[in-house]
Amino acid sequence: MAFQVLMPRKTLIGKDALKLAGKDIKELGSKALIVSGRIVERNGIVDWLKQVLETEKIDYTVFTDIVGEPDDIMVGNAKEVYDSENCDMVIGIGGGSPQDSAKAVSALSGYVPIVLIPTTAGSGSEATKFYCVTETSTNTKKLITDERIIPSLAIIDPSLSVTAPKSVTAATGMDALTHAVEAYTSRKATPYTDSHALSAIKKIFEYLPRAYESGDDIEARTQMAYAAYEAGVCINNASVTLVHGMSRPIGALFHVPHGISNAMLIDKCLSFAKEGCMERFADIGRILGAQGNDKECTDSFFIYLKDLIKTIEIPTLSEYGLDRECYFNNIGKMTEDALASGSPANTIREITGKDIENLYRQLWEIS
Repeated sequence: MAFQVLMPRKTLIGKDALKLAGKDIKELGSKALIVSGRIVERNGIVDWLKQVLETEKIDYTVFTDIVGEPDDIMVGNAKEVYDSENCDMVIGIGGGSPQDSAKAVSALSGYVPIVLIPTTAGSGSEATKFYCVTETSTNTKKLITDERIIPSLAIIDPSLSVTAPKSVTAATGMDALTHAVEAYTSRKATPYTDSHALSAIKKIFEYLPRAYESGDDIEARTQMAYAAYEAGVCINNASVTLVHGMSRPIGALFHVPHGISNAMLIDKCLSFAKEGCMERFADIGRILGAQGNDKECTDSFFIYLKDLIKTIEIPTLSEYGLDRECYFNNIGKMTEDALASGSPANTIREITGKDIENLYRQLWEIS
């Protein structure tokens, strides 16, 4: 079996990685557009990056108007700043949204060098060829796949995540878990992604509750940063499946953060998918400590999953505040958008549009 492995050209990972990154950034350009969000800026993290750039005499300008998940208007505004300031590279620092926005700006600018610096352990965007941008005219979250936007440099410094609030830690951690489990149970899985997926899953079950309870637990933050990166590498090469396919429309229509919508869906969607590859779900159960035959270990995995969701206080659809009537009125559109994304087709179990409609309805019933 032959397969390719796609990864960032260079990755710096570990404590103080950002402080050590200046010379590597300088190799990529002379003026950077820093793309971030206002919370990351207020927390002083953007200032840490500025100090690194100033030490190396790298010019920069800052765009921090990424609010929530990116749409084409935000990206267009960032692109205007990039052009007007004569930048020649883009640095995305923050969660998945600033990183995805940086990728979009690079693509619009002829694929200029990209540096990605996650401040949460979850999206894995720093490792992938994917980015999402909502098309405002249709209210549709578009998944773009483009190997040319895999970053030139990924900087993963776990100390940048210690200020993340509990809700963000939970959402991003569940995003990373979803990536790892979906990659392991994808039609596109390879021996390379399998080993990283299982490693990431084991870390997340052990360290996410710790990071959630104690944000300054640097060991937990470090292990979660490693896990998120591993999971990102996995989806970069094995892709995602049903959960992500159904999650994106909820995010686009109801403005639910991506990690939270994944967490809301993961139990129900994976319970449906398990019939196509129970031995794979059993493998996951075993690395988490389960014993027995494939069914018993699979059942144990879902018990562990439910316990984790409860521990980190993931809300249901109704608890989050979605309007029931609006939700049911949009099931048809959500189903169409989920299928159009292509992600459900990567699920080993065959999935139809009717299956997805039924899953959307069942999600509200357990809400």
